[in-house]
Amino acid sequence: MIARLIQACIANRVLVLIAAALLAVAGVWSVSRTPLDALPDLSDTQVIIRTQWPGQTPRIVEDQVTYPLATTMLSVPGVKAVRGFSFFGDSFVYILFDDDTDLYWARSRVLEYLSQVRERLPQGVNPALGPDATGLGWIYQYALVDRTGQHDVGELRALQDWFLRYELKTIPDVAEVASVGGAVRAWQIVPDPQALAAQGLSVAQLIDAVRAANGATGGSVIEQGEAELMVRSEGYLRSAEDFERVPVASADGVPVLLGEVATISRGPTFRRGIAELDGEGEVAGGVIVLRTGKDALSAIENVKARLKELQASLPEGVEIVPVYDRSELIHDAVRNLTHKLGEEFLVVALVCALFLWHLRSALVAVITLPLGVLAAFVVMHAQGITANLLSLGGIAIAIGAMVDAAIVMIENAHKHLEHWREAHGREPEGEARWQLMAQAAAEVGPALFASLLVITLSFVPVFALEAQEGRLFSPLAYTKTYAMAAAAGLSVTLIPVLMGYLIRGRIRPERDNPINRVLIAGYRPVLDAVLRHPRLTLALSGALLALTVIPYVRIGSEFMPPMEEGSLLYMPTALPGLSADKARQLLQLSNRMIKTVPEVAHVFGKAGRAETATDPAPVEMFETTVTFKPRDQWRAGMTPEKLRAELDAAVKIPGLTNLWVPPIRNRIDMLATGIKSPIGIKVTGPQIDVIARLSAEVERVAKTVPGVNSALAERVAGGRYVDVRIRPEMAARYGMNQAELQRLIATVIGGDPIGETIEGRERYPIVLRYPRGQRDSLSALMQLPVVAPGGAQLTLGQVADISLSPGPPMLRSDDGRLVGYVYVDVAGRDLGSVVEDLQRAVASQVKLPPGYGIAWSGQYEHLQRALARLQWVIPAALAIIFLVIWLVFRRFGEVAIILLSLPLALVGGLWLIWTLGHAVSIATMIGFIALGGVAAEFGVIMLLYLRQAWERRLAAGEPATVATLEAAIREGAVLRVRPKAMTVAVILAGLFPLFIGSGAGSEVMQRIAAPMLGGMVTAPLLSMLVIPAAYRLLRGRDLSRTSPTASLAGTAT
Repeated sequence: MIARLIQACIANRVLVLIAAALLAVAGVWSVSRTPLDALPDLSDTQVIIRTQWPGQTPRIVEDQVTYPLATTMLSVPGVKAVRGFSFFGDSFVYILFDDDTDLYWARSRVLEYLSQVRERLPQGVNPALGPDATGLGWIYQYALVDRTGQHDVGELRALQDWFLRYELKTIPDVAEVASVGGAVRAWQIVPDPQALAAQGLSVAQLIDAVRAANGATGGSVIEQGEAELMVRSEGYLRSAEDFERVPVASADGVPVLLGEVATISRGPTFRRGIAELDGEGEVAGGVIVLRTGKDALSAIENVKARLKELQASLPEGVEIVPVYDRSELIHDAVRNLTHKLGEEFLVVALVCALFLWHLRSALVAVITLPLGVLAAFVVMHAQGITANLLSLGGIAIAIGAMVDAAIVMIENAHKHLEHWREAHGREPEGEARWQLMAQAAAEVGPALFASLLVITLSFVPVFALEAQEGRLFSPLAYTKTYAMAAAAGLSVTLIPVLMGYLIRGRIRPERDNPINRVLIAGYRPVLDAVLRHPRLTLALSGALLALTVIPYVRIGSEFMPPMEEGSLLYMPTALPGLSADKARQLLQLSNRMIKTVPEVAHVFGKAGRAETATDPAPVEMFETTVTFKPRDQWRAGMTPEKLRAELDAAVKIPGLTNLWVPPIRNRIDMLATGIKSPIGIKVTGPQIDVIARLSAEVERVAKTVPGVNSALAERVAGGRYVDVRIRPEMAARYGMNQAELQRLIATVIGGDPIGETIEGRERYPIVLRYPRGQRDSLSALMQLPVVAPGGAQLTLGQVADISLSPGPPMLRSDDGRLVGYVYVDVAGRDLGSVVEDLQRAVASQVKLPPGYGIAWSGQYEHLQRALARLQWVIPAALAIIFLVIWLVFRRFGEVAIILLSLPLALVGGLWLIWTLGHAVSIATMIGFIALGGVAAEFGVIMLLYLRQAWERRLAAGEPATVATLEAAIREGAVLRVRPKAMTVAVILAGLFPLFIGSGAGSEVMQRIAAPMLGGMVTAPLLSMLVIPAAYRLLRGRDLSRTSPTASLAGTAT
């Protein structure tokens, strides 16, 4: 069938060229339309429920809000994990769905189940869905700075909230613009308790008076003189004077105004997020959150263009400072890989020209290579795959193998032309030339098509990966498959046509090429020795394979190599219960220390959370984004590793445990597992104090394990509480009850907003609180004035017991069970070995009470899942490859010889990655899977030449003897060494730029290229010796020995 297709393409060669031109046009169009990104979209399908309940403690929020929501959401179809976070005044419930769940279907299902649980929530508490985005969508961050000092952080935050936020929200694909830092301004009413007592007023009366004086209403319309007049009554409070004139009560016709019993001022509300820039002081800022599955680069470009326009509308002195821009990483990664693709093209073209010694013949390979790449882009664009580090990497590792078919066909055509000239004494002309090209292509076409199909099928295991590792590597698998499929298609359609047009002129015989002469001179004596001792050759190769056990047992494992993103996150964890003011001081101090490193461009620190459901961070969690200057401005000899070590040495603050992580990598881990370090240990159970004790034990044990750089158990029980226990009988004596007193506590101590002012397009809360001096200590709270309904003057201590007690600063839950995390960072050892040692140590030294459990999470969780999947998928893929090769050769013995290439490829691959000090990651496994395909292809080509030479000699009438077999093996192996050497050379040439490259994404590409590079050095060398020896033994069993030489050869070793 393949031979007939080749004949048909040559017969209709003009149509084939037109189709190739159309393919090129479609490819160029697809390349220009394909969106760019740094990494594939790795986010799980996730829905977030955020519920605000101001002033409430984490335990109350957990019991009354988070727990009912989390347990209800466990029943939603397709849910695989429900994570709850209970903070002071805030509840976050993260619902993670299966990979194949549509986001908007998931959101509608969550809303449906939310309606079932609303009745069980406290009155006035309204849960809301977060944006259709994830924490991975934080693509751009900026700070608002006023270096002139004319605007305070409250005014900067107002500019962000009421101007920039709404302008940026209108940009396509932006799900949310989250404000961070600064201070939300509020109208603060500070009552004077003595004045209230003198006038006999209660706090409840003040609240009612303010609410009654702040509002507006309409009075329909009246008609006058054929016109309609709309009636309105507006009474908004807009200034301090308006507040002061609010009447609270009337004594003998004389109103008591609010200004007589309280002080009114503008000030900040209670805040849970602080932002700081470069150690110079507090700022306000914004976070652009990308809608799930959208084009990050175009969204960032649109945001930057809009910010540039809006800069002119900001007050004088206020400027927008970008502090994180993912487009730089996207451009770096794509630029880096594009350059690598260009280098590969050039090197492959050079190899073809050197070996073939004929420029126009090399053009056949050079023309078909970009066409194959463009064909892959056409399918990529149709499927919606972005041009990112992994998808371009798939094309990059396929480049060498894509031209293999062209090389073998061209070389075979050269051989046929040589034989024609020898037989006829002239060059073939006209139709005879085209028939010769068709014959040369048809001779090797079916086997080449099958070998390219083998390479394509070898990537089946990658498609079987699921969850995060599947999302990460499936674009690579798709693009490599498309590129190889395009190469296979072009090899039997376009290449025979191009050979007919381009392989003309003076074609030098193979023996005239000095490279070929050297190869033949070196290979012939070695092959003669192999044919004399075939069994010894196989035994030695088996011993070499056995030696591979040395690197195999010493190589560690990891989920993914660390990827250099061009920026870093400094994420220390402070002790729980940290005040906002202390967090601000520590944040500024750490930022100043980081800024002392010369390579640092900006340091944007965030303590606590931004105003978005995608950021469940407590005040004691710092996220400092460190952006660096361009590499050409770094000190000589400075590398990312040295820079990280220098940063770690620069930041030394008592009470803070340093942790440096790449921003995207960190958000991926936090999103998928809830863990911000490579290894996370989750301790689950019903009682938070027992969880705290067990976590501390696990931390102690973890610190003793070699390779553990740091181990930190979250202080789940380190908060401090002021407990106000109402004495109901005492309260009833003064005509009060528990609910009234609790409302009073929420207002005058907690600052619960009592209303909102409308000032144009802006809205600000109204807060009523007692003076700070009367609520900042236990003794002050005991003396807090309370006015009873009958006018009696009391203190809070008379109707309540007030005491201090420890408690959780925040509460986490996994699938409804309370959980404590132990974060473990690894250095100097691989992830898999450290986890094995940790598991043994924890199992032997930590005794768990009934009802408590330990789970292992973080990157380790992904690694174990991927390994379990590959254990059965790889054998299945090998079975498919075996079947495809058998369909071509139809002999089990020959198929087994080809598959000998696969274990021989492992030799070089394992030794090289062990020498480089790499751990086996998912990227390394992808490299080995790709290596298996190209190694099998080499085995196919090797056996094809041996079989052709043997069948040609039998067809010429030579006797079927061992001597004839060995002569055929020498012809098929030695005289056809050029195409085999070219095949290996172009694959190595295609991989080498990836292997030695640096820049964004080079770590991942190097891990993929290393096993392929090492394997493609040993697999061909061993295959060129082992396959002839195995073929000699396989065919030689049934042959008669007719010559003394043959007899000697047959009985040797």
